[in-house]
Amino acid sequence: MMRIGLTGGIGSGKSTVAKLFAVLGIPVYHADERARSLMETDAAVKSALSTRFGQGIYRDGRLDRAALAEIIFKNEEARQAVNAIVHPAVRADFDRWVLEQEAPYVIMEAALMAENEGWKRFDQVLTVSCPEPERIRRVMARDGITEEQVRARMRHQATDEERSAIAQHVIRNTGDELVIPQVLSIDAALRGTPR
Repeated sequence: MMRIGLTGGIGSGKSTVAKLFAVLGIPVYHADERARSLMETDAAVKSALSTRFGQGIYRDGRLDRAALAEIIFKNEEARQAVNAIVHPAVRADFDRWVLEQEAPYVIMEAALMAENEGWKRFDQVLTVSCPEPERIRRVMARDGITEEQVRARMRHQATDEERSAIAQHVIRNTGDELVIPQVLSIDAALRGTPR
């Protein structure tokens, strides 16, 4: 079964694209959601995070996300430590999940792929591109945060150009081009059927 990586910068519309593939019957694994879940439920992940950041990172068995975010957005070494703990757990979880699927291909939606060479684990990569000003506007509206806060998050992500360099397929979510026909065309190509 083909494994397809779906990525895109914050606010690019990759979640919307993932939903479109799901409507077409393609199983989609949401890496960021699963990572959050594993940080709450996986004993090995919880132990490693507690060892690295102290028992106080969990309150009543629940991860204090705000405290962890405060640490990792200010400290690159801490961010890399979290990634080193969580990413292998997500990869193993994805591998188990793939075995349960029946489809011509599966998709993993993940914000970070070009940044950590995660793209090398996939048969093909699909990226969603969108102009930066539009991405900033969307995230400010969606998350209720400032432009500077959005830009701070973007600094930890690859550029559209870097993501496009690793991708076999690029969906342009500019507002000028329709997304659904692009998704249908890529789906047909991945299934090996003309559309």
